[in-house]
Amino acid sequence: MADPKPRAAPKPRPNILAISAYVPGKSKLDAGAAARAIKLSANEGALGASPRAIAAYRTAAEDIWRYPDGASSELRAAIGVRFALAPERIVCGCGSGDVLHLLAQAYAGPGDEVIHTAHGFLLYPIAARAADAVPVVAAERAHTASIDEILARVSPRTKIVFLANPNNPTGTYVPAAELARLRAGLPDDILLVIDAAYCEYARAKDYSAGHELVEAGGNTVVSRTFSKFFGLAGLRLGWVHCPPAIADVLNRIRGPFNVALPTQLAAVAALEDREFQDAVRANNDKVLPWISAELSALGLDVTPSQANFILLNFPAGAAPGAKAANAHLDARGIIVRAVGAYGLPDSLRITIGTEAEMRAVRDAFAEFMR
Repeated sequence: MADPKPRAAPKPRPNILAISAYVPGKSKLDAGAAARAIKLSANEGALGASPRAIAAYRTAAEDIWRYPDGASSELRAAIGVRFALAPERIVCGCGSGDVLHLLAQAYAGPGDEVIHTAHGFLLYPIAARAADAVPVVAAERAHTASIDEILARVSPRTKIVFLANPNNPTGTYVPAAELARLRAGLPDDILLVIDAAYCEYARAKDYSAGHELVEAGGNTVVSRTFSKFFGLAGLRLGWVHCPPAIADVLNRIRGPFNVALPTQLAAVAALEDREFQDAVRANNDKVLPWISAELSALGLDVTPSQANFILLNFPAGAAPGAKAANAHLDARGIIVRAVGAYGLPDSLRITIGTEAEMRAVRDAFAEFMR
């Protein structure tokens, strides 16, 4: 018999309902579009995954009935060797987003403020609100993070600054000297989180992922990922290099088995495959400047990039603009990323693929611009 009294449903914390859920880039085209799509919407590795990583993943299938190493010891040791870092200062997670959420949970709370830049990664305000903190937006200049704008937004309530470098979705970067100026300008009790998800692609001579700032004090963290350069997006693996006290905090609150066994083994193999890494870097070094120049020659505005993608900009409100260009690409089986959610409604983000894929992009835009 039904209970005649209506029962109240559980209610989430108010700040949770203020979150706009993250929506990833499109993966498939609508029915009737080109049969085989060229997916350039998620900044995945152009060459796929290392053959050695794939082989290690398959070998791991024999042991998936066992729990993984909860400390990711072998993986952290391999990361330490590859990047000359102390393994005990490395914490791994289920994608870098996992660890970014943990940092917000640990170091921000109700009423605290978390600063991020205007066109930074969408996860930053989500992580802030999930911790009941208040996201604070710092303006960018020419699609680039401004240290002065960030410092101007600091208040007594600021607890964390999230900075993507290179930035997603713009591809721009802050030089090492500016990173150091930001750290020096922040109070010591504010945590600076440098999200270096695309650092392996950066070629600017004055670029730094920021590990030297982690080594210099107890208030800076560098976040990195295996999803882009190492081609392991489907395995969900990220890591942070942090001061010992912050590593201790993260290890207290992270999931006890937060990195799957096949993921750990595949990542170790990927780190060891230097030949594949050289091929990935060579492809980006060749194709990124080529497609940037080709699209610029067509009269399109391309934001200079230090990552494995470009940001293509159309005049505000122009017709045909970003929406029409996106539809044109869809019709030709090319999937790119609309970035209106990042405050860039007149732009498209395009992942750097293989040379053949980017020639298809060039040809599609040549047709669109006629």
